[in-house]
Amino acid sequence: MQINEQMIREIIVQVMQGMEQPKPTTNAVATGRPMTLVEKGEARPGTRADEVIIALAPAFAKYQNKTIVNVPHSDVLREMIAGIEEEGLNARVIRVLRTSDVAFAAHDATKLSGSGIAIGIQSRGTSVIHQKDLPPLSNLELFSQSPLLDLPAYRAIGRNAAKYAKGESPTPVPTKNDQMARPKFQAKAAVLHIKETEHVVQGAKPIEIEVKF
Repeated sequence: MQINEQMIREIIVQVMQGMEQPKPTTNAVATGRPMTLVEKGEARPGTRADEVIIALAPAFAKYQNKTIVNVPHSDVLREMIAGIEEEGLNARVIRVLRTSDVAFAAHDATKLSGSGIAIGIQSRGTSVIHQKDLPPLSNLELFSQSPLLDLPAYRAIGRNAAKYAKGESPTPVPTKNDQMARPKFQAKAAVLHIKETEHVVQGAKPIEIEVKF
């Protein structure tokens, strides 16, 4: 079966019609286990070598509440933080507003992280572990197939990020590979990225986030 432009447009329309449109709030509550994100003003450079920053994309747990495969953002963030804390380090959460690109969001966060290590995550679930002084499009680990990421994977991402912050060289987080994942979720991924990008604020500074579970 050939996929033409008209078919792609129809698929995107169907996906958009099926998506919820949560109202924007300053203190966003995700749809999984209870979580509240409180914006605390501009994020400042950290001084603690034992911190790992998690950089949320503009719409994460604010305008969107689930990943591309409907994993609640509250559970995703809870697992990432737990993974960092398992390694004895502290998680710090910020929101990057100037870009919806996960690599650039994480790269911005490394400049604020006391350890120089940060995790970036988009609303659809795509994630990356980044290190200060690496070019934006280089990274320590990239998790580009968001449909294949589950809660154990997000916890492992948190653990590995903490290990890098401690100066270790961990084994990369095992990732699943499904050649059908990309074509199956391509239309939905495109829509989610468009919706994420709608909330980009050019030139905006990162925002410090207090997470309450």
